[in-house]
Amino acid sequence: MMTARKERPTGLLAIDREMARQHQDALASFENNTDAAAKVAASIRKTGRLLLLGMGASHAVARAVEPLYRAHGIDAIALPLSEQLGQPLPLEGRTVVVTSQSGESAEVLRWFAETGDRAATFGLTLEQGSFLGRTVPCLVGAGGTELAFAATRSLTVTFALHLAILAALGDDPAGALAVLKTSQAVEIDAALAALSTVTTIVTSGRKLQGVAEALALGFTELSRLPCFSLEGGQLRHGPMEMLGSSIGVVLFRGDDPTADLVTAMALSVVETGAPLIVFDASGRPPVAGAATLAFKPATGMAAVFAMLPVAQRLMIAFADSRVENAGTPVRTTKITRSE
Repeated sequence: MMTARKERPTGLLAIDREMARQHQDALASFENNTDAAAKVAASIRKTGRLLLLGMGASHAVARAVEPLYRAHGIDAIALPLSEQLGQPLPLEGRTVVVTSQSGESAEVLRWFAETGDRAATFGLTLEQGSFLGRTVPCLVGAGGTELAFAATRSLTVTFALHLAILAALGDDPAGALAVLKTSQAVEIDAALAALSTVTTIVTSGRKLQGVAEALALGFTELSRLPCFSLEGGQLRHGPMEMLGSSIGVVLFRGDDPTADLVTAMALSVVETGAPLIVFDASGRPPVAGAATLAFKPATGMAAVFAMLPVAQRLMIAFADSRVENAGTPVRTTKITRSE
């Protein structure tokens, strides 16, 4: 008997188009922002303190790059822009980077309206002509605004803009750029099958926690199921009580000193019976009982660029298996214009 083939939802087709060009746009973004990145890096060197502000996926990117700036001895902190509006950190003596792909979100508009001194303030955006692009010096990503709902291309491009700044601070970008130029094929079928019966997903990492947070947001936006992220230590301190067969866990393990902690968490998750997925660029043996997505050993931005497109494919396939019109928002909009 032949079964009807499900037609791909319009929203996912839009995401497909964004993803198809994300590496090309990321490479162009890195190459086209050398001068602007040098100015941001000079400010960061001068102040030694960096505040990264954004909302949603922009904040997840900031969380992912926090440890990369801290590795340079920079006092780097990522905060949601909404938190900075309500419980502000003092800005004096800090370089501030505000990220907004549209450059028009409600929090961006209000923060600049309420903040007088804009010295040492910069932006990351995909729209040069946006409010953010007109207000402060910006690194501008290639390809213009992302049209699809969940962040995919905008994430990759924003990471590339940070790579330009980190290169100006002295990082060697060669490894990360090589990953963008030659993506590694990784199958997601086993991971998707492991999540087939779960009702909730929790993602977690250590040094790669920001990537875990980006994936959790995408899972939630597209599948409309409760999916959230907890840093590895925070997951260990109590929330493991929730784990069981209906809770999927996704861990991120890179080739860095935190890998053994992620391994220990993976072993504990397997004991609970929770379905476990491990994005693994550590070079260490896989954890028995986990569905492992294996990558070449990598850390930092190279690990991010290797894992991100595979994580995107997994969140999209998971959502497509759960809802009819995945990729079409029913309660939110692409650009959030209200607080």
